[in-house]
Amino acid sequence: MAEDKNFRERMQQIGELVQKIEDIADPAVQATAKELLGLLMELHGTGLEKMLEITCRAGDPGVSIIDDLARDPLVSSLLILYGLHPESLGTRVTKALDRIRPGLRKHGGEVELLVVDEGVVRVRIDVGGQVCGSTLKTIRSTVEEAVYENAPDITSLFIESPEAKASSGFVAVEKLLEGHLSIPVAAPRR
Repeated sequence: MAEDKNFRERMQQIGELVQKIEDIADPAVQATAKELLGLLMELHGTGLEKMLEITCRAGDPGVSIIDDLARDPLVSSLLILYGLHPESLGTRVTKALDRIRPGLRKHGGEVELLVVDEGVVRVRIDVGGQVCGSTLKTIRSTVEEAVYENAPDITSLFIESPEAKASSGFVAVEKLLEGHLSIPVAAPRR
């Protein structure tokens, strides 16, 4: 737990430092800082890629090690950052949805992966009957969190879902009047 907190704090610090670079008034200094950052990332990416190649050469045990590394949240994030994750984006999204399906079913929900294309993910939520708005919101939130946790490199996430149906039997007057009923309105008395 402390390791996760430490990681989040470091990521926040990196974000703040990158913002400071963006705020540098001197364009030459800003360009130099960005170039340095880019070269360091390129060096690290090349080193990580080489490490994975060497590990893979060990055969099945090496592949097993790479799979273990990809399951670790910190290492997985680094592999995604450098475009080296052994699982495709689609596989990671599918695994995320598979992991949360049992919990969604307890709430009367189901999720279907429609498409993963060039970073765009489309899913459909089905609530199979009446469900309150807060349950639908919880299901949507659960899907979003799972997808972004396993696939932070997606460019966009679209969730198709039905409108929540009133579970109490109450139907809003506006819904009744939407082209279904014609109620004459009496003229005001004078």
